[in-house]
Amino acid sequence: MKVMVVGPGAFGIKHLDGIKNISGVEVVSLVGRTLDKTQKVADDYGIAHVSVDFDQALEQTEADAVILCTPTQQHASESIQCMRAGKHVQVEIPLADSWADSEAVLNAQRETGLTCMVGHTRRFNPSHQWVNRRIRAGDLNIQQMDVQTYFFRRKNINAKGEARSWTDHLLWHHAAHTVDLFAYQANSPIVKANAIQGPVHPELGIAMDMSIQLQAESGAICTLSLSFNNDGPLGTFFRYICDNGTYIARYDDLVDGKEEVIDVSAVDVSMNGIELQDREFFAAIKEGREPNSSVAQVLACYKVLHDLEQQLVG
Repeated sequence: MKVMVVGPGAFGIKHLDGIKNISGVEVVSLVGRTLDKTQKVADDYGIAHVSVDFDQALEQTEADAVILCTPTQQHASESIQCMRAGKHVQVEIPLADSWADSEAVLNAQRETGLTCMVGHTRRFNPSHQWVNRRIRAGDLNIQQMDVQTYFFRRKNINAKGEARSWTDHLLWHHAAHTVDLFAYQANSPIVKANAIQGPVHPELGIAMDMSIQLQAESGAICTLSLSFNNDGPLGTFFRYICDNGTYIARYDDLVDGKEEVIDVSAVDVSMNGIELQDREFFAAIKEGREPNSSVAQVLACYKVLHDLEQQLVG
């Protein structure tokens, strides 16, 4: 299978690292904003074709699928463009930054019948997979999830500390991970959602702190705290408070409530959530099935984000 990766930034490189471990998949094109940076990354990963023109690359490159790691504001339009060009697409989280654009992507997927998957990586991290399997087996039920998403980003930079050409967002990007994961792990739709936010940054134009409360139809609740002001530790930490144990997930690692390590190395073929996400994308295409975290599966998350946004601007 031949794939084009668009966006050689922090997450584009994470996908390139993951794809190296997946047999039968070849990255045939790398598309970026600046030629020098894109060429350097392409040279590092042995990618023959480089372009700074997405439209041209999409038309000329013989790719079966596209992985989009571009700015949030481009995700919806580029996903639709890929499918209109006959390409399967995996778009990094978030799917879009509006409810209308989210629906438009789903409509394009239904019209074309192509695979459209969204990078909700938490569904694939071995730590969260371990919890999910115990829930599905009936061993656990979530009573509450307590989640902290903390970064120190008072300047417009990415995960590698490089300047960004666009502005990140706590609600549409970072909250999307938890909103989707909560409904997925509780195996129950979200029926209540509330949000408050702190002051808007005078230069970035976004709120730097946010608090979100969720309740699932099952009765389970979730409290999510997000900040771009936190000076360490950085990342997202999930505490699962269940009827039969407490578990804390830190990306691909898992401990119990007493901080005793739980071995999740045998949960899947890799300990890398991004690689597992990519494996699911390619497998779904080859097998002609709907992938986990398809646009249809995650769409409800974006309706919740839309409703929360209306509260915050109302």
